[in-house]
Amino acid sequence: MTPTFRVQAELGTPPELEPDVLRVIALGGLGEIGRNMTVFEINSRILIVDCGVLFPEESQPGVDLILPDFDYLRSRLNDIDGLVLTHAHEDHVGALPYLLRERQDIPIYGSKLTLGLVSAKLREHRMKPELHEVSAGDKSGIGAFDVEFVAVNHSIPDALAVAIKTPAGRVLHTGDFKMDQLPLDGRITDLNSFARLGDDGVDLFLVDSTNAEVPGFVTSEQKIAPVMDEVFDRAPGRLIVGCFASHIHRVQQVINSAVSHDRRVAFVGRSMVRTMKVARDLGYLKVPEGVLVSVDQLDELPDDQVVMVCTGSQGEPMAALARIANRDHKIRVHDQDTVLLASSVIPGNENSINRVINGLSRWGVNVIHTGNALVHVSGHAAAGELLYVYNIVKPSNVMPVHGEIRHLIANAELAVAAGVDPDRVILAEDGTVVDLKDGVASIVGRVPCGYVFVDGAAVGSLTEGLLKDRRILSEEGFVSVFVAVDLTDAKVVAGPEVTARGFAEGDRVFQDVVPKISARIEEALADGVTDPYQLQQLVRRTTGKWVGERLRRRPMIVPVVVEA
Repeated sequence: MTPTFRVQAELGTPPELEPDVLRVIALGGLGEIGRNMTVFEINSRILIVDCGVLFPEESQPGVDLILPDFDYLRSRLNDIDGLVLTHAHEDHVGALPYLLRERQDIPIYGSKLTLGLVSAKLREHRMKPELHEVSAGDKSGIGAFDVEFVAVNHSIPDALAVAIKTPAGRVLHTGDFKMDQLPLDGRITDLNSFARLGDDGVDLFLVDSTNAEVPGFVTSEQKIAPVMDEVFDRAPGRLIVGCFASHIHRVQQVINSAVSHDRRVAFVGRSMVRTMKVARDLGYLKVPEGVLVSVDQLDELPDDQVVMVCTGSQGEPMAALARIANRDHKIRVHDQDTVLLASSVIPGNENSINRVINGLSRWGVNVIHTGNALVHVSGHAAAGELLYVYNIVKPSNVMPVHGEIRHLIANAELAVAAGVDPDRVILAEDGTVVDLKDGVASIVGRVPCGYVFVDGAAVGSLTEGLLKDRRILSEEGFVSVFVAVDLTDAKVVAGPEVTARGFAEGDRVFQDVVPKISARIEEALADGVTDPYQLQQLVRRTTGKWVGERLRRRPMIVPVVVEA
């Protein structure tokens, strides 16, 4: 039996929270890859796990970032006992500056590397938050919550799972994790602690769902090293590696291969430089003396001694790699260069990545990526690993998190296959309210939880209606119509003047609609219509109908009717 997915529209406002009942609300991360943020509430106190961003898709033009919806918390900011960060990826920490604008002194808990990277980010926002460093195995009383931190293996060092003990029971939140048995840093997922917590009783298990559809176990990071060495062996000139700025393990492998091939390494891109400096200063990145050089020093080196590590592996238009592909960067590639895209494809970014690959290939560059070589492995547990963990933890209730809807459903099916009662598996979306009471987790309602768009300096003011306007402008074009009328004589005295943008046919094609607009206005004027707004709506309908029939387009139409 597969748990039923509950559409949010079916859910009403949740009841008032009872004493000693734990309420769990995801403000992001369910039904999407990003924006991870989960609120835990009991006896009027709140603990937050993660606060990340979602990156926009092509259908969201002009959007810089998408934030979790903080509305649920705005009237409760002083009830927040703390915010726990599982790791330092942007989809888990990127929204911190925006939450801290609401309340700057929220206590933040995280590992050494996580807080190091967060501190560097927040300094750019001129923020000095209250930070509390924790390590795997630590236990902390955070207000009303007793929290234990458990080591997990992920694609960034120092990641943590979080066990939260409350009067309602114990919750275990995996964060992002996998079970690589040969990790580069030797830090494996602490299955002993998972088993111990399971023996003590895990009442609600929140589990990473990203790879729930992928069978078996994720390939070990160590399998990449020989492939990377082979890439270095075959690269006749410069080697440019594109990866996530936070993927310290991958950068370490690049540095190791560079050392063995007598190459120097330069970091390209502001976020890459910042992240690697923090990782090196804190001892998470090992770089032999003399290996690192600045971008300005590259011209002094032979091409076969150069490695550049840069941002932009997801095709982000303003990142270094995309700018290099577009000839919008001081680094110019040629046919002796090799580009290695050492990262997975985030769903929705396929077109952007393909544009970068094609742009680089145009200049004769040899592009190596996950489609033609084993140059990246996922940081998320596959189905075999998830089953393993379910059997160790033996949770009473399961709530899949971190994934699109299909991932959540696949994870739910794994939980049921491992023996969890289907009625105890919660499939939810952002804003769904789940209460843990008497050992049973159940959906009790929903709270408003929409997308919050960051558009330049504006946060939250960009609406879906404005985005629709932008999509229309980008896809269908723009038409303005100017008309001057004499209300006394009931006639058109100037225009209609039609100006169009985004039409291959040009403005001249609209000459056929001009007499139709004039006739409709004069007809309306003769009928006693004198309100400029009504006349403008008439112009819009007449123009829109003609464009739809003649050009099969639905552009944005802006009519202007003035009295002469």
